[in-house]
Amino acid sequence: MKLKINGQSYDVDAEPETPLLWVLREQLGMTGTKFGCGIGQCGACTVHFDGKAMRSCLLPVVSAGSGEITTIEGITPHPLQAAWIEEQVPQCGYCQSGQLMAAAALLEQIPNPSDAQINSTMTNICRCATYDRIRKGIKRVAADNASATASNTTDTTGGAE
Repeated sequence: MKLKINGQSYDVDAEPETPLLWVLREQLGMTGTKFGCGIGQCGACTVHFDGKAMRSCLLPVVSAGSGEITTIEGITPHPLQAAWIEEQVPQCGYCQSGQLMAAAALLEQIPNPSDAQINSTMTNICRCATYDRIRKGIKRVAADNASATASNTTDTTGGAE
């Protein structure tokens, strides 16, 4: 079966019900997507499927063939990664690829999310409990994006003097 991952097509040989997570990691060597719980609760395996955050441990590979898959390898570099470093988000780091994928999907949908929107959307588990720093990282990128948008709309001269 064919999968479109990070803009490239891949032929994979897997049982239809095999979770996408295992195809990514074992067949394609994309180990940035992590195994955490296998029941879709922790979010370490989060990828984007047609632009939406999805737990790859629950997505059968046969269903994944119908859409565009983006893994952590496909969004690198991303402004969230710099914000994560600036806010010192990671401790152990295990959940971070899933956290970054969930946060990137959130910012695509809601460019300037409120705390309530972040809390309701960011359902990934962090065993190190860096949730406040995760929120600060998301807010930093949202503020940077808002500043960039504002500066692009205020220069009506086109840079001419």
